[in-house]
Amino acid sequence: MAGHSKWANIKHRKGRQDAKRGKVFSVLIRELTVAAKLGGGVPDDNPRLRTAIDKALSANMTKDTIERAVQRGAGGLEGENLEEVSFEGYGPGGIAVIVESMTDNNNRTVAEVRHAFTKSGGNLGTNGSVSYLFEKKGIITVSANQDTDQIMEISIEAGAEDLEINDDKTVTVSSAPEDFEHIKNALIEKEIEIDDSEISLIPETTIQADLDTSLKAYKLLEMLEDLDDTQNVTSNIEFAEGMMDQLD
Repeated sequence: MAGHSKWANIKHRKGRQDAKRGKVFSVLIRELTVAAKLGGGVPDDNPRLRTAIDKALSANMTKDTIERAVQRGAGGLEGENLEEVSFEGYGPGGIAVIVESMTDNNNRTVAEVRHAFTKSGGNLGTNGSVSYLFEKKGIITVSANQDTDQIMEISIEAGAEDLEINDDKTVTVSSAPEDFEHIKNALIEKEIEIDDSEISLIPETTIQADLDTSLKAYKLLEMLEDLDDTQNVTSNIEFAEGMMDQLD
């Protein structure tokens, strides 16, 4: 199946975020806590929690830290009362941006997100203003140097919608959210090594930006990602070729 350039933006943003270990751990801990709060603390009965635990283990988080976060969410330990909130807006060049946050103080988070948009020449919008431009997809990244034909066969039989062989030889499998767990388990059962797996917002169409717009948009996305309450930032931009060479 043909690959899609829209994955490049996701991998680029995620790669930058993963480089910040402390930020990654705080994001993972919040996800563990909220997943346990909403669906219970038993991973076998809570697919979102299973995925969160897998990601935490992949990031080398200790089992004790994972267990404390799960217990806090399930009510076993006292902790901050987190809620999930999303923000939508437009950035430089009219790019659409969605910020997914977890916060114990919504007023603070709104103010911080609005400030980032305003400072970068964008506008914070209302709920629904850009979300129609995105769809939820299950995304599974399979490690390189494995049997690509086998990966494709297993994934397609389990319900995958699309596959892409990336430049680094990894394979990205996309699916409807309801098929995500089934595909992931099918790959694991065949001892296929998975690098990463999550349900993500994917832009249905993208905007190809020039170099100046790309640099401005990158700074906005960077500011949003660096906010303490941010879990994920998604946009529909296609960065200009050579943009990374222009960054400090």
